Amino acid sequence: MNLRLSYLILALSLPAFCDTVPTYNKDIAPIFQEKCETCHRAGQGAPMNLSTYEEVRPWAKSIKQRVATRNMPPWHIDKTTGIQQFANDRSLNEKQIATVVQWVDAGSLQGDKKDLAAAKVWPDESGWQYAKVIGQEPDFVVKSEPYTVKAVGQDEWWKPVSDVPVTEERWVRAVEMRAGTIAGRKITHHALAQLEQVESASTSDVGGPAGPGLFMEWAIGKSYDAFRADSGKLLLPGSKIRWDIHYHSVGEAIRDHVELAVYLYPVGYKPLHRVRLSSLSAYPTNSDLDIPPNSITQTQSFHVMKSAGRIESFQPHMHLRGKAMSLEAILPTGEVQMINYVDKFNFNWMNAYIYTDESAPVLPRGTILRVTAYYDNTIANKDNPDPDQWVGYGDRTVDEMGHSWNNITNLTDAEYNDWAVKHKTKPNLASRK
Repeated sequence: MNLRLSYLILALSLPAFCDTVPTYNKDIAPIFQEKCETCHRAGQGAPMNLSTYEEVRPWAKSIKQRVATRNMPPWHIDKTTGIQQFANDRSLNEKQIATVVQWVDAGSLQGDKKDLAAAKVWPDESGWQYAKVIGQEPDFVVKSEPYTVKAVGQDEWWKPVSDVPVTEERWVRAVEMRAGTIAGRKITHHALAQLEQVESASTSDVGGPAGPGLFMEWAIGKSYDAFRADSGKLLLPGSKIRWDIHYHSVGEAIRDHVELAVYLYPVGYKPLHRVRLSSLSAYPTNSDLDIPPNSITQTQSFHVMKSAGRIESFQPHMHLRGKAMSLEAILPTGEVQMINYVDKFNFNWMNAYIYTDESAPVLPRGTILRVTAYYDNTIANKDNPDPDQWVGYGDRTVDEMGHSWNNITNLTDAEYNDWAVKHKTKPNLASRK
């Protein structure tokens, strides 16, 4: 479908929300402050600033194209199926999209200066963001060893190990991660902090080995993970963080590290529930990921929940051939529920879709989580480096992988049954047999 036809369909399908011609000062600036400036401002990773009319105006036509096709802000959930209530939703609604399109079509007018709201004051990012929420600094910060990324070169992965300074069992209420410096944000594509510690072979929320799981994952735009008051993550004496940091060159040599802030519950406090960040693969084994040249390929895998649980978030992870991923729940009754479907996956934006307290799916023990991934290894995929290559599993950007990161809170059967009595039908999920 060409772009002109897309605009026509958009114009016919959306109501005329603006009775008068929109202006930047009155109509556009509030939208950009709410949805765009998080990344498009000084010191952030976006390629241009969108904080003033003078900064926005040269990009007006490009903004219209990106907004009308729903490529920006980056929010790739299919809005026609599955859960649609998210705590971190940064997408534009239909009214906002129509307003931006109408503004550009009418000449991108600045408007009356008296209509312009005060510039948004962003928090001082030299400090920890969650500390400002709770009025308390993190209990400790774990730092990776520094690494120097050359001005020009291949993508690199830095995997040092750092000690965690705890001498007794402690429970974590929140974690926050960031590049060590503002310059480091340019080279840090994403970073994983894998928690390693010796545990008993006890509960594992989803099929797979028992263990602590991933402690946190960071990508541009992400700040902190704060857990519900009755849940948290467990740290044991002798634990370590094994880093997996994906760096890429940006035309200048930069040396940086990654920092992980940990906020603890009081000594002796043990929350009712443990949260794990689980990796749900979209294929049985890595060798099963086999993408022929010039093909569109689907892979699928199944994961049995060994206990009842509440899924707190959904974050697909693939590389350049990745195009879509779905997460479904097959209940013990045989009913299938679509949790979410990302139909426009973009490797440059590793979105974590965090459910609200009301929308987070609660599932019984024995539920099967089905992860399906779709790959486009054809010339139609503009991000494809070479459609004539046979692609398999690997860490390099030009290789592929496919899994869903999900924070999952473990529940007892009794807790699930109590929840089920109060929620005889669960909204927001598309059910089918």
